[in-house]
Amino acid sequence: MTRRNATKADTAAEERSLSELRHLILAAQREGNRWLADELRPAGLTPSQAEVLAVLAEQGELTLAQLGRLIVCETGSPSRVVDILVKRGLVRREPGTIDRRVIHLSLTPEACDLLELVSKAEHSLDAVMLQMLDPEEQMTLATLLRRILSGTGSGEAIQRRYGPR
Repeated sequence: MTRRNATKADTAAEERSLSELRHLILAAQREGNRWLADELRPAGLTPSQAEVLAVLAEQGELTLAQLGRLIVCETGSPSRVVDILVKRGLVRREPGTIDRRVIHLSLTPEACDLLELVSKAEHSLDAVMLQMLDPEEQMTLATLLRRILSGTGSGEAIQRRYGPR
């Protein structure tokens, strides 16, 4: 085999490997989302809705912009998800006391009742991951995924929510 052919073969193998990696990441996200959706179905919540509730539970009252900087599941603005949660009576919108144009979001008592189910769903998915990856493998994978997401909106949301590593 000539050097030129070996280089083409190496390039083709590298491209195939990257393609597989890309699809593995997408497939893992899809399967995790399906698992979480199944666990959340009894509460009538989607993973994106559950994440909004969880972030509001963790952080307390937030503006829509602040919430948008912390969530990962929903692409773009979280306003569509928040609208649904407001209509369901799970999130409250209140104008700011200083600037009435700023809208603050908070959980309603009905949402607080659902947080235990959201937490159980998240813990159920965590338990599956614990069966598949030991703590060192989890840390390695998290480090590699943070590197892949570095400089992206999702990577920045992860860093704001969980801190730097």
